[in-house]
Amino acid sequence: MLRESYTTWRCGAHEISLSRPRIMGILNVTPDSFSDGGQNLNAKAAVARGLAMLDEGADIIDVGGESTRPGHVAVSPQEEAERIVPVVRALVEEGAIVSVDTRHADVARMCMRLGASIVNDVTGFTDSDMVKVAADTSCGCVIMHWDQDEGGLGTHVARRQVLLDDSRPNGSAVPHPVTSQRRFTLPEEAPIMRQVMGFLGDQARILLRAGVARERICLDPGPGFNKYADEDVVIQRATHSMVSMGYPLLCAVSRKRFVGAVSGATDVTSRDAATAGICISAIDQGARIVRVHNVAGVSQAINAYWAVSHKDSRQGFVSLGSNVGNRVANLARAVQLIDEIPLTCVVNASHAYETEPAYGIATPVANAVAEIRTELHPLVLMDKLLEVEDSLGRIRDDDRDPKEAGSGPRTIDCDLVWIEGESHVGAKLTLPHPRLGERDYVIVPMEDLMHDPERFLAHAGVRVAPREERVGHVTAELGEVVWE
Repeated sequence: MLRESYTTWRCGAHEISLSRPRIMGILNVTPDSFSDGGQNLNAKAAVARGLAMLDEGADIIDVGGESTRPGHVAVSPQEEAERIVPVVRALVEEGAIVSVDTRHADVARMCMRLGASIVNDVTGFTDSDMVKVAADTSCGCVIMHWDQDEGGLGTHVARRQVLLDDSRPNGSAVPHPVTSQRRFTLPEEAPIMRQVMGFLGDQARILLRAGVARERICLDPGPGFNKYADEDVVIQRATHSMVSMGYPLLCAVSRKRFVGAVSGATDVTSRDAATAGICISAIDQGARIVRVHNVAGVSQAINAYWAVSHKDSRQGFVSLGSNVGNRVANLARAVQLIDEIPLTCVVNASHAYETEPAYGIATPVANAVAEIRTELHPLVLMDKLLEVEDSLGRIRDDDRDPKEAGSGPRTIDCDLVWIEGESHVGAKLTLPHPRLGERDYVIVPMEDLMHDPERFLAHAGVRVAPREERVGHVTAELGEVVWE
């Protein structure tokens, strides 16, 4: 029976939940990549772009230092490392899950030592040295199929193929010669999928025999790598068959030539909408990771698709604080507004508590915690919580005198501190909240909502500090937060 989802993909220190689609953002630190070559060649610009993609919805940043476009010029491992090592190091230091797109074992090993979590090998771990890197580390492994036959996957199958030559200024069509009379719109699926799935299965077994856990392996059929558009369409239509092999499946079609062929988008950068459509088709068939250039656009499309097509309610907790005006009333109104957020409801709210000021805030704060259920993507929910703050007159630090930044009064503060099965890093949102375990003003209110929050959070991987080591200690109870 076809499995529709997978619990986790184990990648180094990270366990990526695949109960919903995940986005791998493409970060090419190259001068010649087909879509964005040269845009991020500078390390500082590349790091900034990687961090921006996290805020746009990327779960993983895939860093590459060598183009694999048709006609690309190979680079040495040393040159590739010089390009990507500063970027990988900086993104890892920010807490990002970093994938390294490389075919060089020495580069992969170096990046794993820096803290990268995934090796994305376009040659499919056919190099025994790359297999050893996988065996010697705990990295996630992406096995990609790259057809080395320039004549395509099924040269014995008659086809009439139109390819779009991205190197031509006007995107003119280059016809592939007709090898024999054509009677069907697409080549036969069976011989193509035997080759693709046979290779992916063989390489997975090589990794398994080397000691790589099955939960670390992900498959990628390699769209566009010496494949005709007809063959790529056949492969995409067979996504459900590849998913049934029992490994997470990566959909890496972003801006590829065949995407332009089926959509009519001749310019590379105009293919993002078509890319999103094909990604959604793959997700609908069971793929759970998509690799894309335009993270913001594809994230928006996938979030909308997932919200209307899948029941995916998750538990979460929002920490609330107020130190202006009728503080308890502000907490109650915030809970009411959170309950009005689409695809979200408040299950329960703790009592309000007086707490000591913390993190530079000048006055005592009234705090509470709301338990919620939500079907929104965490970043979408975070935007809605910011709207709640705005509606209650929250003045943000950016609008204050710099001397008051972080310490000024706040009508309401809404911190999304935890969502079931979710981990994320970014300037906009980090989950679980990095300071959750040290905040007495969160842990104590959570005791109103569950028997043992310390044990609950420990199970979720959050260490709760002993009370004497916490900040923002609770000093008094202020009563019930009446919101219903």
